[in-house]
Amino acid sequence: MSRPAVVRALWGAAVLVLMAGCSSGSTGEQPGTAPPTTLSVSPSPSPSPSQPTAGRVSVVGTLTEGLKSPWGLAELPGGDLLVSSRDERTITRIDGRTGAKTPLGEVPGVVPGGEGGLLGLAVRDGWVYAYLTAASDNRIVRMRYGGGEGDRLGPPEPVLTGIPKGIIHNGGRIAFGPDGMLYAGTGETGRTGLAQDRASLGGKILRMTPEGRPAPGNPFAGSVVYSYGHRNVQGLAWDPAERLWAAEFGQNTWDELNLVEPGRNYGWPEVEGRAGRAGFTDPVAQWPPSEASPSGIAYARGAIWMAGLRGERLWRVPLSGARRSGEPEAFLTGEYGRLRTVLAAGDGRLWLVTSETDTRGTPGPGDDRILRLEVR
Repeated sequence: MSRPAVVRALWGAAVLVLMAGCSSGSTGEQPGTAPPTTLSVSPSPSPSPSQPTAGRVSVVGTLTEGLKSPWGLAELPGGDLLVSSRDERTITRIDGRTGAKTPLGEVPGVVPGGEGGLLGLAVRDGWVYAYLTAASDNRIVRMRYGGGEGDRLGPPEPVLTGIPKGIIHNGGRIAFGPDGMLYAGTGETGRTGLAQDRASLGGKILRMTPEGRPAPGNPFAGSVVYSYGHRNVQGLAWDPAERLWAAEFGQNTWDELNLVEPGRNYGWPEVEGRAGRAGFTDPVAQWPPSEASPSGIAYARGAIWMAGLRGERLWRVPLSGARRSGEPEAFLTGEYGRLRTVLAAGDGRLWLVTSETDTRGTPGPGDDRILRLEVR
């Protein structure tokens, strides 16, 4: 169901005003200068016979609506969901069948502002982990949660502090990997030099134990830094071979989908997108920010699915092992507005969170919502 034409027209006018007022690189989600209009991707191999070469996605229903500035999404054992509100600083439990909402309360210590606030969520062994913007930094905390009816979140306990904060580029996605370690995507807060500074936690992908210590096998001794040279990472996902994929905002030219390997330098701010320069790792796919501005990603049925904010579409990137097996394809373009988070739900299903109430969209009736998707 397409959004009303008048809303889309108003939104388009608003975007033009915002873009005219932004400096180059003012935010990852609203780049300052008009990017190219053509999609560029790295060369593709021939598709593997065992790898799916086609895929379609359809919206089969709305789980819930009326959410305010939703950002993080995590699945509880049993199929219910937790969703964070960036600006209201709250976590809400969503019944995975009926969509009924149960507020779990406000997370203490969150200081929303710009792109910061209560961001990514992850669940592990009776703990709810949250990436949040505090008064002095971005940090990861965890709260006890029994998961039963009537349960409430326990007080937050720091896991990792000292991640740089800013009005822009706060990163914020967290997820547990197949190795049981906690991963986090961070931003460089507009201070581009942080991305190349391995002593800083900004502009990185971090890997740590559930308690926040550097994970065994990390590439830099005594450090939680796993990869660097990132601008603003907001998407993390693993494929069945346990390879890590990440999406990040470019500045004015290229947004990226990267295959992340330990110790690699992904180039920012020395390069943006594919450069073919020694010492830097090129993206697997890249897009003009007008067509993407990616946030969450998920893996399902042989492809990475990537939610686009400014692009207002869901991208499918087919994979054959560690490479693409075909051209990226866009779905749901302009139908639901800005798309923030996508989460795999098993059996070819996805949850998709819209992001029209984040101050950069044009909310319509029912915004924001969680959609049920099927991949086939």
